[in-house]
Amino acid sequence: MKISSAESINAVIIGASGYAGSELARLVAAHPALALAGIYVSKSSSDAGKPLAQLYPRLRDVVNQPLQPLGEQQLASIKKTAQVVFIATEHDVAAQLVSALHDGNKLIVDLSGAHRLESASDYERYYGFEHPFEAALNQAVYGLAEWYTDELTQAQLIAVPGCYPTASLLALKPLASLLANLPAIINAVSGVTGAGRKPKQNTLGAELSLQAYGVFSHRHQPEIERYSAMPVVFTPHLGNFKRGILASIYATVADDVSHQDVEQAFSVYQKQPCVRVGHQHTPAIQDVEHTGYCDIGWHLNGRQLIVFAAIDNLLKGAASQAVQCVNIRLGLPQTVGLPL
Repeated sequence: MKISSAESINAVIIGASGYAGSELARLVAAHPALALAGIYVSKSSSDAGKPLAQLYPRLRDVVNQPLQPLGEQQLASIKKTAQVVFIATEHDVAAQLVSALHDGNKLIVDLSGAHRLESASDYERYYGFEHPFEAALNQAVYGLAEWYTDELTQAQLIAVPGCYPTASLLALKPLASLLANLPAIINAVSGVTGAGRKPKQNTLGAELSLQAYGVFSHRHQPEIERYSAMPVVFTPHLGNFKRGILASIYATVADDVSHQDVEQAFSVYQKQPCVRVGHQHTPAIQDVEHTGYCDIGWHLNGRQLIVFAAIDNLLKGAASQAVQCVNIRLGLPQTVGLPL
C-alpha cells in the first residue's frame, strides 16, 4: 500500500474514547495523508453517541465526530471502506477484532498487547485469555519503528509495542553486544494515564502514590526479553502524575568496554528523528511530554552502565509510534503528522 501526495487514506479508530485512542484521533485528524473516516467504541459503552470532544474538550476544534457504537453493521462498513484500522481496545477484544478484520486488503495497527508475544500459550499465561487467531502472531510486525523499519514497509498487521517496552528497548537494543551475561535491571515509572481511563481504586487522586506493581510477573517482561534478546528484571511503578515514563536501566558491561564503545553503539540513532541521545545526560519527562520523542541519557562508571529513557506513554509509547509505523508502511517520512 503506497500513496502519492494527492491521495488520502481512509482510517478508522476502534477504541477512540481511551487516552491513547483520543490522542490517536487527534493525530489522524490532522495528518495530511490520512482521512479520519470513523471513530468507534463498543456497543455497551456509555460513551457511544457522544462527540469525542465532549469527553476531551481540547479536541473540539480538531475532531468533531461522534463515537459510533461498534455493531455488525459498523464492522461490515469498516471491512468494506477502511484502508487503515487502528485498534486501541482491551487486549482480548483486539484479538477478536483482528481475527474478524484481517483480510490482507487493509493495514491493521493494534495498540493493544494482543499480537506482541510469540505463542498462544503466552496469552493464557500473561494476559489471561485464549488467543483466537494464533496465525496472526506469526504475521504481525513489531512496531518499534527505529528497529523494524524494513519489516514495516511490507506489514499488514502491526503490533505497536507497549509503552514500557518502547522506552526500555530503545535504551537496551543498541547495547546487546556490549553487556555482560547478566540481567539488566529496569525500574520504570509511568504516569497514571498508563493505567487506562476506566476508574480503579489505585488510580483515584486520593489513593495515588509512588508504588511498584507486577513484581516478577508483569506482562511486559516477556515482551522486553523477546525483542532485546537478553534477560531483564523489569519492575514497573505507578507515579502520581498524569503522563510520561522514565525508565532507569542498570547493566554491567563486558570487560574493556569504553565510553567510546557505548557512544558508538548509540550512534545508531543519529539518523533517527524521534530518538535523542546524550552522554552524561539525565532526561526528564517534561522534556518529552506531549511529543513523540524518546530521550536517552547514559552514564558509565567502570563496568556499571546506567541508561535513562524518557517518553510520553500516550504518544511515543502508543499513538505517535502507531502513526510513525503507518508513515513507514505508506512510504512517507517518519515524522509526518507527529508532535515533535
